[in-house]
Amino acid sequence: MKALAVVPQGLENLAAEEIKLLGGTEVEPLKRSVSFNADLPCFYRIHLQSRLPFRILREISRFKCQSRSELYAKIQHAINWEKWLNPSLSFKVDVSGHSNYLTHSHYTALEVKNAIVDLQRHLWGERSKIELDNPDLCLHLHLTNDIAILSLDGSGKSLHRRGYRPAMGSAPIKENLAAGLIKLTGWNQSSPLIDPMCGSGTLLIEAASIALKLAPGIYRSYILENWKDFNLKLWKEELKIAFEKQDFNGHIGKLIGCEKNSDIALQAQKNIQVAGLENYIEIKNLPFSDLKIPNKKGVVICNPPYGKRIGREDDLSTLYTNLGNFLKKNASGWEFWILSGNPSLTKSLKMKCSQRIPINNGGLDCRWLKYTIN
Repeated sequence: MKALAVVPQGLENLAAEEIKLLGGTEVEPLKRSVSFNADLPCFYRIHLQSRLPFRILREISRFKCQSRSELYAKIQHAINWEKWLNPSLSFKVDVSGHSNYLTHSHYTALEVKNAIVDLQRHLWGERSKIELDNPDLCLHLHLTNDIAILSLDGSGKSLHRRGYRPAMGSAPIKENLAAGLIKLTGWNQSSPLIDPMCGSGTLLIEAASIALKLAPGIYRSYILENWKDFNLKLWKEELKIAFEKQDFNGHIGKLIGCEKNSDIALQAQKNIQVAGLENYIEIKNLPFSDLKIPNKKGVVICNPPYGKRIGREDDLSTLYTNLGNFLKKNASGWEFWILSGNPSLTKSLKMKCSQRIPINNGGLDCRWLKYTIN
């Protein structure tokens, strides 16, 4: 089957590498996505083990479309709807992209829905319900120029939701983006990893999960289990493989998070416990200025406020300056990576950046910046 992984902007090449390792073929990184081919076991494997996608879409039809009436007609012939969507099943339609002929995503989704339910009434005399939160089938239509691509969404809900984060800070980073940022650092997993402003602990949880080879998708349900060609035997085999890959006895370096707000520090500890990683991550409820840095050199990671969603820029400038001074005094020889959504604030670090990686964080244009602390 032909498939597409929807990923955070900036992580396309990394996601392509991940999909290749999991068995995908003809892998091609695109903007905010990766296209690939997969057989059914590989498709299941990527859902269970991939860390970086938001969604995995299975292409079912691709056709030229230059009007609403053409969309209506071709949707009715896009797939064997008698097999895939009888009226007892609910569904929803998502639309992305744009076309000169179909300019409003809401009305485009409505046209897809109308085509399907009108066909159902013709076939059965009744129609499916539209269910936005928990549908039995999730359809995705992508428009690009005069081409429409109809796909099935395998997860229904975003794959970044691992299930360990009932407690979140004010502006939490998504889990899949956090995993990608950790991978971009090249952290060797045996050296210490410190987050001096860890918030709800997501960066550290994802780092531990990578090091221990924990499959992020094994404890959640998937909408693909409703598909007419769902193969329970293959699914159980891939689940078994994913469980067996986990290595809770693996040796990893110290993972330390620092959070001065006691309520947020407690949130982080709860999230770590839900993830089953309390033996690997230590959260210290104190300001980073009081943190004792391990003797063994490692990596510092940080996603501080940018002054866009939380924090005033004037106050944050002092915070960044203090962070830079603390690291230069206490972590000489370490690597430091910081997610920057405000270049004027990172100037307050008074450190020289050696690498800049463009990243989109929840719609904000950011940079994942690397420093060598002198």
